[in-house]
Amino acid sequence: MGITSDQTSPMAAAELVGDPYGSYARLREEGPVQRITGLDGLPAWLVTRYADVRQVLADPRLALDKSHARPGNYRGLALPAALDANLLNMDAPDHTRVRRLVSQAFTPRRIEQLREPVQRIADELLDAVAPLGRADLITAYAAPLPITVICDLLGVPPEDRRDFRAWTDVLIAPDPARPEAAKAAVVAMVEFFALLITRKRTEPADDLLSALVAVRDHDDRLTEDELTSLAFLILFAGYENTVHLIGNAVLALFDHPDQLAALRAEPALIGAAIEEFARYDGPAPLAIRRFPVEALTIGGVTVLLVLASANRDPQQFADPDRLDLSRQETGHLALGHGIHYCLGAPLARLETEIALATLLRRFPALALDVPRDELRHRPSLRARGLLALPVRY
Repeated sequence: MGITSDQTSPMAAAELVGDPYGSYARLREEGPVQRITGLDGLPAWLVTRYADVRQVLADPRLALDKSHARPGNYRGLALPAALDANLLNMDAPDHTRVRRLVSQAFTPRRIEQLREPVQRIADELLDAVAPLGRADLITAYAAPLPITVICDLLGVPPEDRRDFRAWTDVLIAPDPARPEAAKAAVVAMVEFFALLITRKRTEPADDLLSALVAVRDHDDRLTEDELTSLAFLILFAGYENTVHLIGNAVLALFDHPDQLAALRAEPALIGAAIEEFARYDGPAPLAIRRFPVEALTIGGVTVLLVLASANRDPQQFADPDRLDLSRQETGHLALGHGIHYCLGAPLARLETEIALATLLRRFPALALDVPRDELRHRPSLRARGLLALPVRY
């Protein structure tokens, strides 16, 4: 990879938030690895080119376990042990053990069985807003659809479904002026999952969380922190990325009316279109941070793999800044690569496919309801998503 550590003028993270794709293009031209000063002021190194990102995603010399982080370097989201013992902080063999326990719930065959329920939820949500003629697509559709699906899968009763987005928003894009908000959200999540797991122990049902509780209590293959953390990760990651993928895809179609027309004319394109939406403007610009476990030319600092940059690398994708639903190049990295490839990828694909196909079929006059320059993305390096997407139909 030719990584060196002689770049001494780091880019500020705020530049990447304000102009991500333009900034990534400049960084790719300047060199394979660039130093960044994070939003928290701590240093990290960005890997920006496709070949390098793909290689490092599968390199066992770069670990996810925070115990390998060096003092004074970026460590990622700070969570208590009850939420932190999750797959995003694990390496083999623990990662292999825990992932195996839950992977059967996310196989393509099992996910395909959810097609009818997901379709029903999509139709119900659009039934509710259809008479209004206009709506915020994020709040009314893109968010509640995956939240409902993942809560049903986990077994979260309707009366216990809180405003999960309020909790996750303050973690993904914390407000420096309100540090107490993130702490309050973490406390609320720990309490929520503790109570939910207690209920599943006394009133087990035919759902994923009850099955995981049984694995913990009877087979002793999970610690209590791992059980709580896994439930948190499934809920958190199970809807957050899909919300943004749906919203970003709709906006990309508004920005490319020729591609919107092509998809309306040939609905069978939807499968390939999902892959192009993920490549073009995916929901997770960065892979989870990595920590070197042996001496590398990186110099022991935290490494951030820029999936969003790799997916716009002209060395891999022709005319990468153009949305092309008939694109022939494959292999985008929006969902990762290697042993940490996104466990929920089949579910995210199914939900996004149904959400978009149903929306376009039912609302043929769908259009943006505000000037394009009024749209705002959340101020985060971790997530690429719209704060709101007002539409009329």
